[in-house]
Amino acid sequence: MILLLKPVHVGALAAALLISPLAFAQKADSSPAKKELIGKVLKLQQPAIEQLTVSVLSRPVNDLAQKLMPAIRNLPEAKRESTAKSIDATLRKFMDDNGPALVEKGKSVQASTIGVTLDEKFTEDELKQLVAWLESPVSKKFAEVAPELQAAYTKRLIDDNGKSLDEKFNTLQTNIAKQLGLDTPANAGPASGAQKPATPKK
Repeated sequence: MILLLKPVHVGALAAALLISPLAFAQKADSSPAKKELIGKVLKLQQPAIEQLTVSVLSRPVNDLAQKLMPAIRNLPEAKRESTAKSIDATLRKFMDDNGPALVEKGKSVQASTIGVTLDEKFTEDELKQLVAWLESPVSKKFAEVAPELQAAYTKRLIDDNGKSLDEKFNTLQTNIAKQLGLDTPANAGPASGAQKPATPKK
């Protein structure tokens, strides 16, 4: 089964801020200038934040796709491809139906989460430097190239190690099945992540 959902590359700043411990209230002494800078950072990081939001859905969907692969391989060959395409379409529809709504809900909590953390962790001068970096041509170019760098690295890692990881994963599944007293799984699925990533769009 080939699930075509692309791996999500998230801006380092957006990811770090969203997993950081969050303050519960914005500092009362924050100046209007600092608040404006925080707003600029949020706007500049909006694409990365939206990607991170969508990944909340795409990760479990991709995990589900991986778990379904052994069952699909066990189908009669005549039904295998059509079933895989049908499931892929179902998973895509789930993302299309739920992704945009979650992104909109995410926008309503950005200021009280990412904004608060920026206010707590950065001075006004540091925010000025951060905005200058995010607006610079070099930063924008790196953001454009980053998915390509990720795809090249992941592809090489899988090409060089995918087969051995599959064998180790199959052995792990067999050992766990024995511990549970279950039949040895036939044609166990590939290790998580051993599927080649989609080529990023230019």
